[in-house]
Amino acid sequence: MKRTLKEVARLVDGEIVGDASIVVTGICGIKEASEGDLTFVANSRYFSLMNHTKASAIITSRDVKSAPKPIIRTDNPSIAFAKMVSLMAPNEVTKPKGIHPTAVIGEKVKLGRNVAMQPYVVIEDNVEIKDDTILYAGVYVGHHSKIGKNCAIYPYVIIRERVVIQDRVIIHGGTVIGSDGFGFSTVKGVHQRIPQIGSVIIEDDVEIGANVTIDRARFDKTLIKKGTKIDNLVQIAHNVIVGEHSIIVAQSGISGSTTIGKNVTLAGQSGVIGHISIGDNAVVAAQAGVTKSIPANACVSGYPAKRHSLAKRINACVQNLPDLYKKVRALEEELEKIKSSKK
Repeated sequence: MKRTLKEVARLVDGEIVGDASIVVTGICGIKEASEGDLTFVANSRYFSLMNHTKASAIITSRDVKSAPKPIIRTDNPSIAFAKMVSLMAPNEVTKPKGIHPTAVIGEKVKLGRNVAMQPYVVIEDNVEIKDDTILYAGVYVGHHSKIGKNCAIYPYVIIRERVVIQDRVIIHGGTVIGSDGFGFSTVKGVHQRIPQIGSVIIEDDVEIGANVTIDRARFDKTLIKKGTKIDNLVQIAHNVIVGEHSIIVAQSGISGSTTIGKNVTLAGQSGVIGHISIGDNAVVAAQAGVTKSIPANACVSGYPAKRHSLAKRINACVQNLPDLYKKVRALEEELEKIKSSKK
């Protein structure tokens, strides 16, 4: 789809620096772009790429005053570019419609308008699914669960019994919602299973990646609040509460009964022990191991996780240990020489 820069700027509420009459016919990343493409750069670390890209025009932040190519300055280049992708990039994927004859639907199931089910979906008794929700191939929904409006449940997702999923939730393939929490009591060396009879509640506008596991609560609920985004391969244990608009990155794990505040970021491969809290707006760096509660607005890293500024100083000291060892060893040798000379 062809668009002039003037049209693009109007659509993304941007300001043009350069020739507004240039026509763009495609859209691509800044490294891969070719002549005729529209691209973007949002992070100042990559501003130098503007000097080398073959794109015809670039969406940037308002911090950029000029560039070798025409630019459109915006408040949020990533969001502006995403909008243009949806308008310009071809979308050949069609959404499923209707209920496939191989779908198995139990008794007393309530289906809203325009619910779609692909082959081999299984819906147990007393389930409610609201308007315009799509269940892709092989999805399982357990007894008494509820799924809201405009949800997309991708192939082979398992939603166990008594789970509540609210509106506009996206769940990617292979994820399990409502599996039993890991609860055992050891009696005379034997691990006795503790029943997990609670539920999971996923609020509005949550997106859950592929192969995520969110365990049901022991008694009450595991709760993922609205707007939170969860990457692939994340484990969330029983009775965890995750606050609004938080980000949990791939391979992170949260142990049972921990409370995560709103707008929290857990970076990749971070781990959080149970029965603690992480305050609003906190950031846990990649591979950090959180062993105690973290206050609001804190940034922590390392293991055990500590204030990031302190963790960097400790790491710098650790890097200097080989030199420090050599110095101590040399001092010991000098000390031995002094002792020997006095005998």
